[in-house]
Amino acid sequence: MKIAVEGCCHGELDMIYETIQFMEKKENTKVDLLLCCGDFQAVRNEGDMKCMAVPQKYRQMQTFYKYYSGEKKAPILTIFIGGNHEASNYLQELPYGGWVAPNIYYLGYAGVVRYRGVRIGGISGIFKSHDYRKGHYEYPPYSGETIRSAYHVRNIEVFKLKQIKESMDIFMSHDWPRSIYHYGDKKQLLKKKDFFRQEVENNTLGSPAASELLNHLQPSYWFSAHLHVKFAAFMQHQSNVEGQLPKATKFLALDKCLPHRDFLQIVDVEHDPTKPDCLEYDLEWLAILRNCKSLLNVTSQTWNMPENNGLHIKWDFSATAESRKEVLNDLGQDLRIPCNFSATIACYDPNKPQHKRVASHIINPQTTEFCALLGLIDINAKIRQNDESGDFEATEENDADSTSSLDDPSEYSTDVSVLSSSINPDEITLDEDEVEDDISVQSVEPSPEDNNDLAVNLSKTHVLSDSMAVSSDDAMDSTNDELDRSESSQTEGEGKFIDKPLKRLSDESGRGIVKIKRRNQAIYTANDEEVE
Repeated sequence: MKIAVEGCCHGELDMIYETIQFMEKKENTKVDLLLCCGDFQAVRNEGDMKCMAVPQKYRQMQTFYKYYSGEKKAPILTIFIGGNHEASNYLQELPYGGWVAPNIYYLGYAGVVRYRGVRIGGISGIFKSHDYRKGHYEYPPYSGETIRSAYHVRNIEVFKLKQIKESMDIFMSHDWPRSIYHYGDKKQLLKKKDFFRQEVENNTLGSPAASELLNHLQPSYWFSAHLHVKFAAFMQHQSNVEGQLPKATKFLALDKCLPHRDFLQIVDVEHDPTKPDCLEYDLEWLAILRNCKSLLNVTSQTWNMPENNGLHIKWDFSATAESRKEVLNDLGQDLRIPCNFSATIACYDPNKPQHKRVASHIINPQTTEFCALLGLIDINAKIRQNDESGDFEATEENDADSTSSLDDPSEYSTDVSVLSSSINPDEITLDEDEVEDDISVQSVEPSPEDNNDLAVNLSKTHVLSDSMAVSSDDAMDSTNDELDRSESSQTEGEGKFIDKPLKRLSDESGRGIVKIKRRNQAIYTANDEEVE
């Protein structure tokens, strides 16, 4: 089947669907599924906009609200993960995944589903070492700190995904797995994004947690976004099982949805024609969720996952045949995901904007139903319960086998001494005062799309008839061609920005200095710096 893969969405659903429909007519084909790799921005109203970690000028309604309200319906089944620019209060309603609108499915903090026999997994957010071992404790109204930490990857999600033993067809992450750039054409990548050079040379660009998952899951395809550049790689794995042939992963990162950018690609993926044409739960994943129920942490206290190191009674939470059977019985032998979307708050009305609307903290009935069915705990409801009671100690559900400590070092180094002072001029910058000051936030009506640029933009999308085939021999050469073609898609503004010399701040008072947040490095390190 044909799967359309999209990079950073940034709320541009209308443009994405229009682009796919154009491609279908142009190539005389039919796209069966759309995968979006984060920064989806499922903004329903003005209150949701206040929960996005972006400066005021980027807090725009865009077009998702039309699909939430029912004014429009997604023409293609759409599955997405969260990034670092999201309406976190809405996604927080669906920690285990669910429908954010009819025909648009969110995978949750981490999740695995199946469609036509194709197994699709993903993890939301980006990596930050200082939040990695904390629980999901954030809730609206967010502070300047929690509006960011809400989208940071947690070790519990990585731990759950590492319990998976069955093969994975497709996996999605917003930020790239660390080191993946060594398996593609680094020369062309750095030619286009020279400000990545020091981080690439020091091997600090990307998520170490995602890299860990890549080596464990070894999916056939791995799709990412976040760095706003198209990049392909081919990674040959070592076999995890003796006597089993080694697997390989075809990696593809895509740009953000803008004219003249490589934000969309159509990939051919083998599927099982006997499987139903609907979204299904993954049995192994559901069993893992139930097995890991005791590891729940909804506090900011750091929490180590169980390991086989002599300190824990239990460290294997993988799905057994018995646990799968129990889950299947609880589901009535039916793995189909119910189409049970329901709107939980009022939608944006362009004719009656509500400038002072506050952010909502709602318990979603989809999550309530899912948790009741499997005997799980609604993380969002637990956070709200603790908020109302004023109790943010570790919950009674936490297993004594897991070690809680504020002094233990993180699994990943937070040393930033070798990191570069690079700036990604494409990345949305975020200053502390901008996220804390919501008084002046105003509703911005959806702006009409630039249809004149659509035809030009579509020339940068491609259909790979050979399943995005990138062999170990031609990974370097094929990426050369793709990146050469997309080289021209750099906007004039971006090119001019890169040409300007960047210097470290020398005036501590900051007088007469324009400060720009160094976003790329800040994504992966514990300390943020500023450059002029």
